[in-house]
Amino acid sequence: MPGYRPILKLLLLLLFTAGGLLSAFTEQPGKPENNRFTPVVLTPEASLDEPMVFEVRQDGSVYIAERKGGFKKYDPATQTVNLLATLPVFTENEQGLVGFTMDPNFATNHWIYLYYAHPTESKFRLTRWKLVDDELVENSQQLLLEVPADREATSHTGGGMTWDAKGNLYITIGNNSGNSYFSQTDQRPGRRTWDDQRGAANTNDLRGGILRIHPEPDGTAGEARYTIPEGNLFPKGTPKTRPELYIKGTRNAWRPSLDSKTGWLYWGEIGPDADVDTENAPRGYDEFNQARQPGFFGWPYFVGDNYAYPMYDYATNQPGPKQDPNKAINRSPNNTGLNELPPAQPALVYYPYAFSEKFPLVGSSSRCAIGGPIYHRSDFKAPKRPFPAYYEGKWLAADLSRFWIMAIALDADGHYQSMERFAPDYHPRQPIDLKFGPDGDLYVLEYGGNTAKSPVEARLVRIEYNAGNRKPVVQVGASQRGGALPLRVTLSSAGTKDYDGDALKYQWKVTSSGGSAPRVFATANPVVDFDKAGVYVATLTVTDSKGAKNTNSLRIVAGNEPPVVTLKLSGNRDFFFADQTVDYQVEVRDKEDGSLADGAITPAQVAVSIDYASEGFDPADLDLPRVDASTQYAVARALIGKSDCSNCHNATTKVVGPAYAQIATKYQADPEALDRVTRKVRSGGAGAWGEASMPAHPSLSEHDARTMVKYILNINNQAVSTRPVSGTYTTQIPAGDNGKGTYILRAAYTDKATKVPAQTSASTVVLRSPQLIPTDADTIEGGAVRDQLDDYTFLTTKPNSSIGFRKVDMTAIKQVELRPNWHLYDIYVGGRVEIRLDSPTGELLGETEVKAEQFNIKRMPGGADAFWGRPPVNDRNAKTIPSKVAIKETSGVHDLYFVFKNDKATGKDSLFPLAGIWFSNEAK
Repeated sequence: MPGYRPILKLLLLLLFTAGGLLSAFTEQPGKPENNRFTPVVLTPEASLDEPMVFEVRQDGSVYIAERKGGFKKYDPATQTVNLLATLPVFTENEQGLVGFTMDPNFATNHWIYLYYAHPTESKFRLTRWKLVDDELVENSQQLLLEVPADREATSHTGGGMTWDAKGNLYITIGNNSGNSYFSQTDQRPGRRTWDDQRGAANTNDLRGGILRIHPEPDGTAGEARYTIPEGNLFPKGTPKTRPELYIKGTRNAWRPSLDSKTGWLYWGEIGPDADVDTENAPRGYDEFNQARQPGFFGWPYFVGDNYAYPMYDYATNQPGPKQDPNKAINRSPNNTGLNELPPAQPALVYYPYAFSEKFPLVGSSSRCAIGGPIYHRSDFKAPKRPFPAYYEGKWLAADLSRFWIMAIALDADGHYQSMERFAPDYHPRQPIDLKFGPDGDLYVLEYGGNTAKSPVEARLVRIEYNAGNRKPVVQVGASQRGGALPLRVTLSSAGTKDYDGDALKYQWKVTSSGGSAPRVFATANPVVDFDKAGVYVATLTVTDSKGAKNTNSLRIVAGNEPPVVTLKLSGNRDFFFADQTVDYQVEVRDKEDGSLADGAITPAQVAVSIDYASEGFDPADLDLPRVDASTQYAVARALIGKSDCSNCHNATTKVVGPAYAQIATKYQADPEALDRVTRKVRSGGAGAWGEASMPAHPSLSEHDARTMVKYILNINNQAVSTRPVSGTYTTQIPAGDNGKGTYILRAAYTDKATKVPAQTSASTVVLRSPQLIPTDADTIEGGAVRDQLDDYTFLTTKPNSSIGFRKVDMTAIKQVELRPNWHLYDIYVGGRVEIRLDSPTGELLGETEVKAEQFNIKRMPGGADAFWGRPPVNDRNAKTIPSKVAIKETSGVHDLYFVFKNDKATGKDSLFPLAGIWFSNEAK
């Protein structure tokens, strides 16, 4: 036998080598570069308000349901969103129009399905309507089923829908219970809505489950409009059960998806809020679930990997025995179904608020598992942009609160294998629904703001994959955009790039409005001389080695030197401080016209304005017209330009509503018009100008609405109203405003035209609120931003992490205040914060210690009792304790860094939830 050992080794080596070669040939395709995925925003700003779900048609049109009852369509031909219908719905406690899908045979039968809260009765309804030519056919509504819905201190609605290949409809139904940190099994009298055993664990109740039904085409009033497919959780006729149930024991299942290859069902599910394991209960987990067959998924007795809750005795505040996942028993007096439940199924992926050892990529803090589609190339017929084979069979699952989409890989048996961020450069703002369209693109519906306060944040995004050669990305610039003759300009292609690394050819073409022959340059950055007055367009065309090309252009005015306008301020040029004065001085000089200083340019020719704009205004939206009567309303025009006003109005001609000039004429003698029209813009109204009604704009601040209305009421006034070219101004926060807006100081001058058009120059200084938030940062090292929108954005800092802000004017700053985000979940340990100049190791301006007691609610006085429910308090009213740091006075513009340290913390510890940094020119 020993003589055979070399031969055996050789055979084994050949087998292993062959196996390696085989695996090389069968290895999964490589991961595509991130820049091959392009997020394209489809919907105009402010066109969606609390969108929930959507469906994509073959022609690229998208139908969208909104929670408040709006049913809208995105039209790809016009790139607009149109309201098709508004359903009356109940909108408290998360309820409303929460579900929508289209029949698989919609092209021929025109059925759509809507799941919504009845406006006056305590129930949800699943109905179907005929949608013909984008109109809901009157009297076509058919009721399929109803679900009871308690409306007192309850939440979780479900509403996700999907179809299988046999035409069966799946719909998720929320548990419709009160929200607590643990399981809800309170059986005491009067606490029925806090007992999930009445719904999620009740086999005779549709709540807390996923239904599977087969809608029938010929259902009429008085007859069943759906049948029960074979193979649901309970056979038809089983006592104390509902045959519609496919899945039971869910808390709030969201977006269901079916794997077209296996028929398995997937969904995201939102878990309870406890952040630590205790003797009373396990901590809460959000879940991504997989059902290979009908089953019970544990709630309210189990969570995550079947971690069991004790049967808590709420009368004595004592935990009882835990349930057996193989044989859970529902003994609640509120149960109308079977006592013994099917074996509980564990979650496929589950993660808490804190760092997850098992699934570390999901991160930590807030969570809201949504779900998403499973990708198979065979699901699409001749798609325009199919995803690469790398994503074949992977589940693209999103979390609304953590702003990510994960690609979850499963093995051949359907077990979890791995996950990774999908398109990591794309950060969806609260993704609430996502699915593939017929063209192979992934569509993502972003809910936007936490509440209806921020509907302008909502949008529909299409993620396109480019499998082939990518066009060059072309950037253009010039040493100057105009000037007196002779004029020499260096054209620049700086920033132009090709993601494929191809060699690029550059061609500049300079054309004149006067019709002279174009000049062509075959270099990247040519020098061009202009000796004739005129307006020229310089166009850069960049072509890669495969023939793909892209262009960009800019305008140059030769023959008129632009004026130079300077706006000087005293003190800090970065922040404003409420109720304090700002001294300003305007200087203007023009090569042809003279200057303010020599009297050739008069103050009346210079427009000076100072305006306050509420939070959210982008000074980049300011236009630069001639200095005329409208110059003083530059901010107002920018606000109107970003609103939906142009859908119904323009300056001089009636559209749907009256022209601005008509409004100004009607109210010119009305001293109360400004207040009354401002209220109407925000609250909506009808009747003043005929039958057309004006929609409400509650997200528009009162101050911004007033600014817009003031411009409209004065649009017929041609007098130029301007502030003095030098003076003192006192900054004030308008009543009702949150103070997080900006002051825009602007001076502009239009010179006298020569043989070429007049040139307008402006100097604008934007003074922002003396607050920086983590999303303003230019650099973050070692920490992670939790962008919760509204008031909940914060930075989770780690040991030796830092956050940096470039070009901050530190002139006259004496104190910095660090404001933490209140945090219910005890996952922060505190530490030291250092404030440094120009680099994370630069000059130390100041430092302070921050303690966990300043922001972890459970560590605050009474906080632990609040957490455990003794006595009940509103945790969101808890006050965090800021840290005020006196800093060494400096001046000028610097980069500013905040460095977070704790020598006793581990790399996994989080130190501090930084929500904001406030600057003060006074030591308080």
